Amino acid sequence: MNNLQFLLADPIVLFSAGGLAILLAIGGFYVHLFLTKMNNHE
Repeated sequence: MNNLQFLLADPIVLFSAGGLAILLAIGGFYVHLFLTKMNNHE
């Protein structure tokens, strides 16, 4: 439990998790955009 508190308080871990969250959000947006364009293409 002490290690978990240390990881959640470490700014490097928080910035890395935030960067990964942003990267996954951008990737998810482009996957959604690609699938929407493919389904609406006539």
